[in-house]
Amino acid sequence: MKLGLRRIAVAAAAVSIGLGMASCGSAKQSTGTSTGSAAAGPIKIGLLLPETKTTRYEQFDRPLIEAKIKELAPDAQIDYYNANENATTQQTQVDTALTKGDKVLILDAVDSKSIQSSVQKAHDAGVKVIAYDRLAQGPVDAYVSFDNNKVGKLQGEALVAAVGPKASSGKIIMINGSPTDPNAAQFKAGAHSAIDGKLTIGKEYDTPNWDPNNANQEAAAAITALGAPNVVGVYSANDGMAAGIATALKAAGLSVPLTGQDAQLDAVQRILAGTQTMSIYKPFKPETDAAATMAVQFAQGKSLEPSLAPTKATNGSGTEVKSNLITPIVLTKDNIKTTVVADGLYTVAQICTPDYAAACTAAGLQ
Repeated sequence: MKLGLRRIAVAAAAVSIGLGMASCGSAKQSTGTSTGSAAAGPIKIGLLLPETKTTRYEQFDRPLIEAKIKELAPDAQIDYYNANENATTQQTQVDTALTKGDKVLILDAVDSKSIQSSVQKAHDAGVKVIAYDRLAQGPVDAYVSFDNNKVGKLQGEALVAAVGPKASSGKIIMINGSPTDPNAAQFKAGAHSAIDGKLTIGKEYDTPNWDPNNANQEAAAAITALGAPNVVGVYSANDGMAAGIATALKAAGLSVPLTGQDAQLDAVQRILAGTQTMSIYKPFKPETDAAATMAVQFAQGKSLEPSLAPTKATNGSGTEVKSNLITPIVLTKDNIKTTVVADGLYTVAQICTPDYAAACTAAGLQ
């Protein structure tokens, strides 16, 4: 893990209220209120992530969460699982984590609804569940994510601005995320709040598992149905799908505004090259730090410090969950240097490969 990932400047502002005390010193120094004696021996935490096609999970989320847990509790045992987009696999992984004796689960659900029975099973066993990035159903104990409605609204506003006067002469394509991911519904609602009445939607899709190949096929089919000259922009809910969409646009000879999310490296390069308009930069460090700090406090038998979960969210099964929702940032060509580069997410060398050298020079990156 790069040293730069430990010093994300945006993170400090985003969660200063939540992590100011919790991240100081060792886990034993945390001021969370004790709710009972912690079990003897090292604490045991299960980390369950949903998939690998979105690069963030293995590249950032996992190493950052594990590093923060070890910082707070050096002897902690961390059991890691990745469900590879399979909801049934994730249910089995929860069972395995419970069998191993994990006392806290950091869970990023593949399917927020189908995982409910597993969350209930954990709850019945006295195991705390932290919903990470996606709000699972069932008796979840805490939730860490970004303001997802705001993410969609920012994407929609960026698309409206980029399409500009062409809005009256054509239609856009909307390619949303997975119907089993509650975040996708929030992104979609936020995007519609900005787009409706300003842009005409020609075709709209919900994309199972956020699959880039499906997004490519959806975009290609929509371009054919609408006619390439009539397409004036594409809403993509994330960068992984934007990659597939960009390929379909290129094949059709189209250069139109395209949104994204997650600030993936290839998306940053597409933004520089002009084949993607924007992404949403969600600083991973505040999210991972909050989740790890919650997990350690729970594993030590403590209740969460109020500042660590200052708001509440209600999941699909009606449970009101203590939450920490972090503010997202619009990423464009103009602020690459002051966000993902300054924060150590990527180096200039990683971004400015030979194919993007000229674009980097034009953007002031080298």
